[in-house]
Amino acid sequence: MDENSLTFRLLAILFPIFGIVAAGYFYGRKHKPEMAVANRLNMDVFVPALVFSAMAGKAFDLAAYAPLALGGFIVLAGCGLLAWPTARLLGVQPKTLVPPMLFNNSGNIGLPLAVLAWGEAALPAAVILFMVENTLHFSFGARLLDPSTRLLTLWRIPVVAAAIAGLAVALLNISVWPPALIAIKMLGDVSVPLLLFSLGVRMTEVRFNEWKLAVGAALLRPLVGMALAYGTIALLGLQGRDAAMLIVFGALPPAVLNFLFAERYKQEPQRVASIVLIGNLAALIFLPLALGMVLR
Repeated sequence: MDENSLTFRLLAILFPIFGIVAAGYFYGRKHKPEMAVANRLNMDVFVPALVFSAMAGKAFDLAAYAPLALGGFIVLAGCGLLAWPTARLLGVQPKTLVPPMLFNNSGNIGLPLAVLAWGEAALPAAVILFMVENTLHFSFGARLLDPSTRLLTLWRIPVVAAAIAGLAVALLNISVWPPALIAIKMLGDVSVPLLLFSLGVRMTEVRFNEWKLAVGAALLRPLVGMALAYGTIALLGLQGRDAAMLIVFGALPPAVLNFLFAERYKQEPQRVASIVLIGNLAALIFLPLALGMVLR
């Protein structure tokens, strides 16, 4: 295979991601590991370290990423708004369908995909998109499933706190002791492989229930996301890597966190799990499609 061909490039980008997911899946089937502690460490320590190190870096410029952040918000909001009447039409509870249609896998898949496709220089932009999705998920997403959720405590979430701290360091031009920044970055480097491995393990726990709804959502989510991304690019005038990243962002499958939220708030967790699982399997089709369109 020609190493310069588009097919080889797509394989080189996607194989590490799905290879680690597959490793987690097969290990999970054989050993059935308890991932709760590892997942909590990831969300409380490793992912916040990744976010802080990306934002506190000297190359980070908040203003430069503002259009991309707005574009990410528009894509997510558009998917959520479309999902609401779709759920009513299908006779499905909106609280079941809207979150997996709205909140995509910008962490488990989005972060490593950006680095593999565009290099380490793309990590701050990927983190911005991840933070837009993650903050929206922990605020609007939690409020949607539980109206009593207090948004004033959002800053206590480690990932959000790390983003605030990283932004403060970047905006105030605070110099972080290089060895400390290296240590934080090393902690952050743990997060992405663990996210992917955990995703594979999680996939062993769900069943193909409600497969018709799940397949429909798996097709609709990336198609609508990419269509909205193209419209948003024209609206905001995004160009180059930012435009390409937004299209791929639109094609990302539902976040695994949707299942955890549904389980926590008792919102048809098995149905949500089916949507998330089949949506992530469909990423094997839609992510190469999206990358093929932007990397030509």
